[in-house]
Amino acid sequence: MAPKLPDSGDKVDFDDIHRKRQEKDFAELQSLIEAHFIQRKKDEEDLISLVNRIDKRRAERAEQQRIRAEKEKERQARLAEEKERKEQEEQRKKQDEDAKKKKVLTQKTATYGVQAKGTEGRKGAKKQTEREKKKKILAERRKPLNIDHLGDDKLKEKASELWQWLMELESEKFDLTEKFKRQKYEIAVLQCRVNEQSKFAKGRGKKGGGRLR
Repeated sequence: MAPKLPDSGDKVDFDDIHRKRQEKDFAELQSLIEAHFIQRKKDEEDLISLVNRIDKRRAERAEQQRIRAEKEKERQARLAEEKERKEQEEQRKKQDEDAKKKKVLTQKTATYGVQAKGTEGRKGAKKQTEREKKKKILAERRKPLNIDHLGDDKLKEKASELWQWLMELESEKFDLTEKFKRQKYEIAVLQCRVNEQSKFAKGRGKKGGGRLR
């Protein structure tokens, strides 16, 4: 409130007016300072609350990530366990199938061996002829070395050449052995099929004859 001016004829006290204005300005300044500190305190409280909310949210997110990581770890463990179980089951089935195939093949091979013995005598002369052919081929392949006149370098070349030739023979032997095994297996399988077809045809013949009676 502004200081009241004196009526006409009264003496004006400028010191009093100046003092009152100073008091008024000081009161306004004090009010501004108090309002500033009140707002500052409020801002600090808001800042602390914000920091607390951020820390709380960060902790919640960390907990969520931890739970999510544990669930993912458990899921991966279940998948790995399921995969291992399936692989073991498939391996067991494969082993069972291989055992059954081996049993059937053994039986059919034995049957084929028994049948083959009947024709062994007739094949004796043929085997003898084949044996003579092999001897002749081996004799042709056994060429004399003639290395007495060779020097060290030539001997090394000759040894390398013989080694290469030996490797080729081993490779050829392996291929022929595998081919023989495969053909033997195929013959046994075909013989098995022929026997089964024969049994099936005989069974159908017997059943048909019974109905005719």
